[in-house]
Amino acid sequence: MEIIDTHTHLYLPELASDLDGVLHRARKAGVHRCITLGIDVATSHRAVALAEQYDMIYAAVGIHPSESARATAADIEAIRELANHPRVVAIGEIGMDFYWQDVPPEPQYRIFEAMLNIAREADLPVVIHSRSAVREIEWFVQELGITHLKGQMHCFEAEELDARFFLELGMHISIAGNVTYKGFKYLPTVRAIPLDRLLLETDSPYLTPLPKRGQHNEPANIVYVAEKLASIKNISLDTLITHTTKNARELFGV
Repeated sequence: MEIIDTHTHLYLPELASDLDGVLHRARKAGVHRCITLGIDVATSHRAVALAEQYDMIYAAVGIHPSESARATAADIEAIRELANHPRVVAIGEIGMDFYWQDVPPEPQYRIFEAMLNIAREADLPVVIHSRSAVREIEWFVQELGITHLKGQMHCFEAEELDARFFLELGMHISIAGNVTYKGFKYLPTVRAIPLDRLLLETDSPYLTPLPKRGQHNEPANIVYVAEKLASIKNISLDTLITHTTKNARELFGV
């Protein structure tokens, strides 16, 4: 059974220092494709370089909301150029983040809109980061007049009504290792996500699932996420993996 990890940051030192080992363990666990996402121009270039080097890695490029205040017009153009690379399958990681409250709203809105425009121009899906910002993203998408959007709500943590908003928009929703934590509050949301819109991710090296919590996360650990989701949805692990892999292939073309 082939698993696709739709969200990693394999260029970060926690993983890059042993990347061949990381990918070997991933393949042993059934992971045959990984998407690794940039958060600024430099890491987007690194993501593309890894995708050029390894057949099992694909890249996404973009400017993360935490980097938006530093982003320049030249950075936006650099992402626009990278979007045309044949190994780039999405624009991301982009979105909004008000959790840390260290980046004001204006540059986040400005960069998010620019990234959405690049995705439309390149006909690529988006990968949206939303932390303490789900309602702001919903409002902004409506303000922009967007009625359909293809992409992924990454590491989704919000109420069922928010999930329905993005599902009606056309988005897929991915769940990460925090679904295995005792304090995870959104089980009704997870149950409400239809199987044809669900994706798997690790967000490696972050959000390590139980029972590996306390270690750096890596794609091989996606099995624990899949097992937990299959249990929540009361379906077999094979059924969960079959659907999520099909969804990732269709959305990202991997």
